[in-house]
Amino acid sequence: MKSQRSLDLYAKSKHLIPGGVNSPVRFFEPHPFFTKHATGSKIYDVDDNVYIDFCMAYGPLIFGHSFSPIIDAVMQKLKEGTMYGTPTDLELEMAELIISIIPSVEMIRLVNSGTEATMHAIRLARGYTGRKKIIKFEGCYHGAHDYVLVKAGSGAETFGLPTSKGVLQEAVQNTIVLPYNNIDILYETIEKQKNDIAGVIIEPVIGNSGVILPQNHYLEKVRKITQDNDVLLIFDEVITGFRLSLGGAQEYYNIKPDLTTLGKIMGGGFPIAAFGGKKKIMEQVSPLGEIYQAGTFSGNPISVIAGLTTIKTLKNNKSSIYPDLERTGNKIRKELSDHIDDSRISAHINSIASMFQIFFTDKPVKDYISARSSNISVFKSFHKGLLKKEIFLPPSQFETNFISTAHNEDDLSRTVELMSSMLKLLR
Repeated sequence: MKSQRSLDLYAKSKHLIPGGVNSPVRFFEPHPFFTKHATGSKIYDVDDNVYIDFCMAYGPLIFGHSFSPIIDAVMQKLKEGTMYGTPTDLELEMAELIISIIPSVEMIRLVNSGTEATMHAIRLARGYTGRKKIIKFEGCYHGAHDYVLVKAGSGAETFGLPTSKGVLQEAVQNTIVLPYNNIDILYETIEKQKNDIAGVIIEPVIGNSGVILPQNHYLEKVRKITQDNDVLLIFDEVITGFRLSLGGAQEYYNIKPDLTTLGKIMGGGFPIAAFGGKKKIMEQVSPLGEIYQAGTFSGNPISVIAGLTTIKTLKNNKSSIYPDLERTGNKIRKELSDHIDDSRISAHINSIASMFQIFFTDKPVKDYISARSSNISVFKSFHKGLLKKEIFLPPSQFETNFISTAHNEDDLSRTVELMSSMLKLLR
């Protein structure tokens, strides 16, 4: 593979941008490739290498790159301006569409990123209940704001500790971090502190520690415990929204949270996100209520038209898109699992719908601790080897591979074949 142009750009970038990248997940050793353009299932770098892409910009591109209906809609809208600082009818259309699709959402506010959405949802939960404490779970990522840049303390009842310099202990002293898929600890914590707990925020399927699925009706039990104790439940569906099903994880698992955050797919490759939920809660948001939230770019018409085009396409074709993606995901999982057995390597495939990840461990991965126990060095070798064969996976063990409607049979066959060969080399 040629890589000199990317190497030169990265050498320059390191002097201009911290770490040479504008998001830390984009870095991998010895250096990331720099992209020139992308279309369908393929991404093309500046050295003219062509990769089958399973990163898909970390989740937004359910139709693959450069999906022509989105491009056409955006190009047409750009002729009318880029942003206005006033309401538009497109925002109403987006709100009506999402409310008709997401089971729990009765009112919604558009924002610009998943980080914004979770930050405002947590503030809303605190403002609505008048309580301070929030429960989150190990391995769930809810953006890069102070409330949630937090790791577990020394015990189940210990409040979280900052995971980044610059995050004050005071900012996270009311954030409790518990293990995912452990209902007993959640029950005990809520029972003891329910009068102080405003809400529980959770990725219903964890997509930021690889792929980790809820077990033994875990989500149903989380919903019951929170409901029984008047604690708000926030589903962070920035990844799972419009991906597991049209109505996200809450439709897939038939659970209604009190608040929901959305992003990624809802923008069709453009920056947009949202938080929404029960009307009586959302009516507390300014200017109607006393819980402040604002954003200059919120409801940007270019992002909104891209999102509308995406969601309408999914809605109009849901009976074919989602079963097809599910079948593809199941096929990849089965074939890779068979190759893992044949290779006699310690590895597990976690997958659901169009999300999958391979963990190099001899233990099932059901929470953050078991994900962390996987062999990271083997994963890096796996990623590097596939990259040389022009298969691009997210470079971290703790990210998710995404299948799009643009991946065809040739893409999938070649990917499984090369993954199988790589597994044999890693024995």
